[in-house]
Order: sequence, then C-alpha cells, then structure tokens
Amino acid sequence: MLISRAGTIEYVVAGTATGIAIPKLSRRRIHPGRLQGFRLVHTHLAGEGLSPEDLTDLAKLRLDMVYAITVTEGGEPDLAWGAHLVPSEGSLKPWNILKPVPTYRLDIPFQSFISELENEITREQTVLQAGGGEDRAILVAVTPALSENAKIEIAEFKSLAASAGITVMDTVVQKRPKPDPKYVVGKGKVVDICIQALALDANLLIFDHELSPSQARSISDLVDLRVIDRTQLILDIFARRARTKEGKIQVELAQLRYNMPRLVGKNPSLSRLAGGIGTRGPGESKLEIDRRRAKDRMARLERETAGIRKKRKLTRIMRSRHHVPVISIIGYTNTGKSTLLNTLTKSRVLTADMPFATLDPSSKRLRFPRDIEVIVTDTVGFIRDLPGDLRAAFMATLEELEDAQLLLEVIDMADPHLEYRMQAVDEIINQLNLQDTPRLKVFNKADRCEEEFGRSLALRYGGVAVSALDRSTLTPLIERMQAFFEDKQPAT
Repeated sequence: MLISRAGTIEYVVAGTATGIAIPKLSRRRIHPGRLQGFRLVHTHLAGEGLSPEDLTDLAKLRLDMVYAITVTEGGEPDLAWGAHLVPSEGSLKPWNILKPVPTYRLDIPFQSFISELENEITREQTVLQAGGGEDRAILVAVTPALSENAKIEIAEFKSLAASAGITVMDTVVQKRPKPDPKYVVGKGKVVDICIQALALDANLLIFDHELSPSQARSISDLVDLRVIDRTQLILDIFARRARTKEGKIQVELAQLRYNMPRLVGKNPSLSRLAGGIGTRGPGESKLEIDRRRAKDRMARLERETAGIRKKRKLTRIMRSRHHVPVISIIGYTNTGKSTLLNTLTKSRVLTADMPFATLDPSSKRLRFPRDIEVIVTDTVGFIRDLPGDLRAAFMATLEELEDAQLLLEVIDMADPHLEYRMQAVDEIINQLNLQDTPRLKVFNKADRCEEEFGRSLALRYGGVAVSALDRSTLTPLIERMQAFFEDKQPAT
C-alpha cells in the first residue's frame, strides 16, 4: 500500500512472493528538497528484511518511508523493517535503515519526524543551489582493460567536464569487453550509479561512450536523471566558446545533426509517420512539427555554411594569385596554439588554459626577416575520437588546412602523455587526408621543462623546442619556417 501523509490509502498493489511493481507516480511535490508524500508498506513472506529493490524504490521515488512487514507461518504480522531518506552530506548512502521491531511496537511520531527530516533535506538543497546551482555529475566510462591509454582518456574526460563548468562528484569506470547494447554498463550497474547519484546529490550522468538514441532513452527512463554523452559535452563546450557568427552557425549545425535522430519520440505512438491505428488524422503531431522545424533550420544553416565555404575559397584563391604561402597551426587542444600565433604575429587572439579556448579560426600576416610574407592561421584544437557531427560542421574551417603549405604541429612538451596526444593528432590528420602536407613539430612550454629534455625531443622528432610566451625562444622556429619557404621560392 502507498499511504499519504493524511493517512489515506492512495494505491493498493498486488505483487508476487518475489516482488511488487510500483505504478508510475505523478510527482506532486516538485521542489528538489521535498519528498513524495507517500510511505510504502508491503509484506515480505520469507521473513527477510528490506531488499535492495526496496531501498532503490525509496531513493528513486523519494518516498517518505518504506516498511516491509514480515509474516509468521500463521499469517500474522511479525517484524517491521523500515528505512527513510537522509540529507546526503556526509552520508555514503542516501538512506537510514531502522532497527526492526515488532509491528505492534512501531511508535515513530510520523508527522513531526517526516516534517523535520524534510526541512533538513530542503535546507541542504537550498545551500547547494545558493552555491551556484551548477551541474553536479557522475562520469561513467567503459573500457576493456584499465590500460595506460584508458587512464589518459579518463583524465581527459574529467578535464572536459571541468572545462564545461561541471562539478565532478565521482567517476565510475567499468571493465567489460564491450558496452551493453541497452544500458552501456548493464542495468544493475546503472541502478547502483543512480543510488550513488542520489547520495551525492548529483543531477547529471555523463558517459564517455557515445550513446545511441535508444541507449539514452533506456538509461534516462531507469534513473530519472539527465543523461548526456561525451559528444554532447564537447558540443556544450563549443557552444560556450563560439564568439563569431561563423562559429555559432557551425556549433548549432553540429547540435542539430546530433539531436535529429533523437527527435524520434520516446513512445512510438507519438509518431504519425509509421501509420496504423491511432495515428491517422488531420494535422501534425508535435514530434513531426519539431522534426520539420529542425530540418528547415538545418537546411538554412547548411546554406549559410556553404556561403562561408565559398567566401573562404575566394580568399584562398586571392592568396594563391598573390603567391602568399599559408602556414596552419594545428595540434591537440590546449597545447598553446593561440599563444604561439599571438607571439609570432604580435596579435591578441583570446587564450586560456582550458580545452577548446579557441573555436573561431584566426589568420594573421607574418613577415620573415628576408622579406618573405606568409599567412599564419590558427585552427580549432584536435581531440581523440572527434565526433563526426563536429567534423562535418567544421569542414568550412578545416578546409583551411588543405591549402596550407606547412603545418605547425604544436605539442605540449610538459604533458606526460605527449606521445599519446601526438598519435591522436596523426590519426586525425590521416582522416582529413593531410598526411602528405609537410609538418614541423613545435614542442611548446619549454619553460616548464629541463633544457636538455627539450633538445632531445626536438632532435628525436626533427622539431623545434620553444616557449610560446617568450619571443626570444622562437628564433630557431622562424629560421626553420623561413628556410622551408626559401627552398620553395621559384628560381629567378
């Protein structure tokens, strides 16, 4: 039975000896600190205490209390096993399990007890919201083995979340050969993570695995929390960083391309496209209206993107007519590409110590000491497993790389995982079919490393060690670039 605070029986549920199925409750008390207003009282026929399912229902449904009444062989009520939620701060579990007592000896002053408990939870929620109301997330990753590369990827995942202004409450890593087709980490693990989220007051789950529309729906229905994946996280960061009209167009287009398959309704009966009984009739469903508007918006943005590409193509044609060479600065995100551009060209492109601080490309002129003038372009940083929707939306930007005569690959030499980042950049360069374009490796942040270490790195890879913050260290780089273009100069 589900009993209201007024003592009225709102629901009667008939179950089996192994469990009961609680109906979907419409949440009447929506304030985050409030409980549902129902207590669940049910029987356990084998004399057992509260089951994990009982506690999960208590936490997920935010019930006032849950009681399991055991039954004697003669059918009489025996012990009462109870539990209630608690304020989460300092608690490993979001509930408190009460000592079992005979049913006839239950003497909790329920009204005053539940009122005081709810006030405590409300006060805690008010403090959390006053602290900024930021997203508090649990990160979830699946990996076949906890290898060194897997650890690097998990650390990068945390960095992305922090860059998006998210407070990471915990990180859950599950080792399994491949993700579960429905719940990624399996249904039981998702329930465990949900309980953990309730204990930590987390309001968001972020998966390092790209979720299919069906996976996202299955997990959301099970945990009743917001669920996003790594692609959505990167899209959110891009949306925060976009400053120019071009950047905003490209980000919105990427978001629409990602979300379009997810506009297929949570319930197939919402769609009229499939036909059949119950779907015929005049007008459009809200789902079809949303899909049509999204398609119209995508078509408009794609036309604008085509215009951007045309404009950039004309600019590149003008450069080639005037024989102005192009150098493109590439590299993993947050390696100091924009800082290098600023120091080389004495410009003021926005820089910040965070992933994807630069989203909008910049082009600046640079004149070498021997009167050779070039255009230096800064591009969006690379990242492992670059989402296809992002790559497609930013082709107008990445096309700048196709006409570059030289690529400056900026590498953070202070990064303990620089070889892993270099490998990821190589893979992206191959995906963009730029492997034949000459590349010069620039090992940045020499001021944070031993001088001998920088020299050995530069010697091993045929590159140059610099500090993008110190122009005096750029002389070898400028000489290498100048020598490259002198060799390209037509003979007179």
